[in-house]
Amino acid sequence: MSAAKPIAVSMGDPAGVGLEIAARAFAERDEETPRFFLIGDPFEATVAASRAGLVVRAKAIANPAEALETPPDQLPVLPKPLTVPAKPGEPDPRHVPQITSAIADGVDACLKGEASALVTLPIAKAQLLKAGFEDPGHTEYLARLTASAPYAGARGPVMMLTVEGLRVALATIHTPLANVPAAVTQERIMEVARVAADALKRDFGIAAPRLALAALNPHAGESGEIGMEEIETINPAAAALRAQGLDITDAQPADSMFHEAARATYDAALCMYHDQGLIPIKTLDFWRGVNVTLGLPIVRTSPDHGAAFNIAGKGLARADSFIAALKLAQRMAAARAVAR
Repeated sequence: MSAAKPIAVSMGDPAGVGLEIAARAFAERDEETPRFFLIGDPFEATVAASRAGLVVRAKAIANPAEALETPPDQLPVLPKPLTVPAKPGEPDPRHVPQITSAIADGVDACLKGEASALVTLPIAKAQLLKAGFEDPGHTEYLARLTASAPYAGARGPVMMLTVEGLRVALATIHTPLANVPAAVTQERIMEVARVAADALKRDFGIAAPRLALAALNPHAGESGEIGMEEIETINPAAAALRAQGLDITDAQPADSMFHEAARATYDAALCMYHDQGLIPIKTLDFWRGVNVTLGLPIVRTSPDHGAAFNIAGKGLARADSFIAALKLAQRMAAARAVAR
């Protein structure tokens, strides 16, 4: 993949804010915004822009290469027509075939070298599951679509969230808190750490990555007084990883890992559960967080928010996170090209 290629953008749920923020990013782009093409319905993209008060015309393209030749006032769209119109704020299971097909087409463009990366606009998992979708979400679907593609790195998928000054990889994602201790195994910690370390080298250009490992319990278990997971699981995983050459800490109290001086000591934090990692990310920069899937044969990023059906079609959605996802995808694709 070459960073000179355009970035593919899958449309997400057309009843959400995805088409609107794609149009807004296109209308308000600056010189640093990468060239991208949308995989979706050109008519729906134009309508979404109009609802948001934006003057953006969609231009149907036949292939990703045409995205670089499209007039600057026209948003290039690889057509994926909806069978029924989208209504803002009203997700429709009948859109699921086009939603998932847009993702698959984006993956295919990346694997063929026609796109440098894939940025996925938000989907609504509940609607996909109602329609018989086989995977729990975006990440698992992307892993399945790329499973047979060759990849020399540590294979994921692993979810990482990023903002300026902080990267957080998650050992568990949407796991109920009561189930987290059983899910945080030594094997899982080691898997996530290996994938994260490899991705920091391959996709972020960090030659010697430093990982900080968050504890599960308050005060890192207080020597076993308030939890044994650090002694029995987390620190043994860290020791095994150090024996394999990774630079990773033992379990650190999570409440003291994210201030400025602490963040300067590592390149990524490995957190045990969703909110442990997402709270510092969203506190540092609520609007520009980016979701990254590590350990895939393609570069994939996404805005760190959902479909936001409650504000869809009202012109209120901000494109900050989507623009940040585009720019990070471009940097990752460039770093990956150099690492080859």
